[in-house]
Amino acid sequence: MRAAVLRGGTVQARTVDDPVPGPGQLLVRSLACGICASDLHFMDHPDAGEDDDSGMSTYDQDVDIVMGHEYCAEVIGYGPDTERRIPLGTRVSSLPILTVPGGRRIIGQNPDSPGGFGEYFLITESIARVVASDLPSEVVCVADAISVGWSAAARARITTKEVPLVIGCGAIGLSAIANLKRLGVGPIFAVDFVASRRETALAMGADVVIDPAEVSPYQAWRDIARESEAMKDMPAPLGLPGCVVFECVGVPGVLDAIIKGCERGTRIFSMGGPPEGDHLHTLTAKRKGINIQFGGGPAMEHWDEAFDAVCSGSLDVSPMLGRTVGLDDVAAALDSSRSADGPVRIVVVP
Repeated sequence: MRAAVLRGGTVQARTVDDPVPGPGQLLVRSLACGICASDLHFMDHPDAGEDDDSGMSTYDQDVDIVMGHEYCAEVIGYGPDTERRIPLGTRVSSLPILTVPGGRRIIGQNPDSPGGFGEYFLITESIARVVASDLPSEVVCVADAISVGWSAAARARITTKEVPLVIGCGAIGLSAIANLKRLGVGPIFAVDFVASRRETALAMGADVVIDPAEVSPYQAWRDIARESEAMKDMPAPLGLPGCVVFECVGVPGVLDAIIKGCERGTRIFSMGGPPEGDHLHTLTAKRKGINIQFGGGPAMEHWDEAFDAVCSGSLDVSPMLGRTVGLDDVAAALDSSRSADGPVRIVVVP
């Protein structure tokens, strides 16, 4: 098959062996696959997984790796011991986890679990979901990106006495905004340096957008949150509702800046996670009584919710979509994805 292959830190389109489905696996043809910031993190930080002995993500620079984990695909074959409940030719997607003998692999982040930047790849039959929609595959493939922030927003369980602040309006931040809106939470504050990202945040459901180059997001939050519905019937001396921050940037220093700038008692959901690690002023966090929850990926139920929302059209993801590219242009598209001024998602159509 043809694939955009990562090897030695560079990506090149060439021919590699077709994957062969093992027990419980489906062979699928890639129809569309989004380029994610975690693809860039993976290829740029080959040592980031050295402390992780799970084997789920392994970057060996001396072997071929086909990235791509946000996909819509067509079933074209069955491995042994499969139920074959999904007919050949059916469009599917899934949480990007491949079950292999002895463990699990992140699809697109291991030599033995190639992803959607190739013509064919493998998925786990038991978690495959049928695309019950006529929407283009380029739209459907965004569902996995949506699921991450969607899950964070669901797990936050924001009360009527709390007001959210979303830092970073990439795919994770935008999907958190979308689910917060669906859950009736508000006002939703969204923060990003880039004007186009702030505009997209408004399209996805944000109520207030903030350029941190012009005003402190924490001061803007204080000024508006003090007058919000969350303050209704609260004793005046309390002054402010609770703050729930979603950190969706993944750049060193951002989480620490949140700790320093946020209100006492703030709950932080850190979804960014810079691969190179970070330094935090934990004493400040302790003194403020801050609660921090790190990532963890989407729960299966939240992945299903996000997938259904995208496929049904109840969530319009078109504001996030940019151009489509073929395999020969993946390397250039990855470079373009490094720019915050670019579209939230460039989609690969093999």
